[in-house]
Amino acid sequence: MSQAQKVDSNQKKLRANEVKWGVELVEAGWTMIPSTILEHQAALGLDPVDMNILLQLARYWWRADNPPHPAIKTIAACIKKSPSTVQRRITKLKNSGLIEVEHRFDDRHHGQKTSNYRFTGLIDEATRFARLALEEKETAKSHKAARLKLKNPRSKVAIHVADGTTPGDK
Repeated sequence: MSQAQKVDSNQKKLRANEVKWGVELVEAGWTMIPSTILEHQAALGLDPVDMNILLQLARYWWRADNPPHPAIKTIAACIKKSPSTVQRRITKLKNSGLIEVEHRFDDRHHGQKTSNYRFTGLIDEATRFARLALEEKETAKSHKAARLKLKNPRSKVAIHVADGTTPGDK
């Protein structure tokens, strides 16, 4: 797929999202999160507060090479939890290997800046579920094709005609 086709496809999806959510909501900002993470949050060890924190972090992740770094207080205010609760949950997510926390410091003022957060572990774990889902889709697609072949007796004729034989030749 060419770059122009990808851009056109993305524009069509954005327009579809505008139809679903409304132009103002989409223009005000939106966050993408893989469905696999939502579908398998319990298996990933995530409860609703953890998911809400991850969604807040993802809200600030615009480019792969620039990890999100919102302040704990900002996240806490958005989800109506205390900063200490958010900090404990982030530590839990870090200790479980789902996120990495990179502390940043201001060289000029020698103070701590907001931390960078990376989703490497979450992506790796969720990818295992995604691969299983893709395998299941491929298997279902193969089964459907086989069922359709059984339902359509002409498919045998088409195959034989294509290779130059007829059903009676074999």
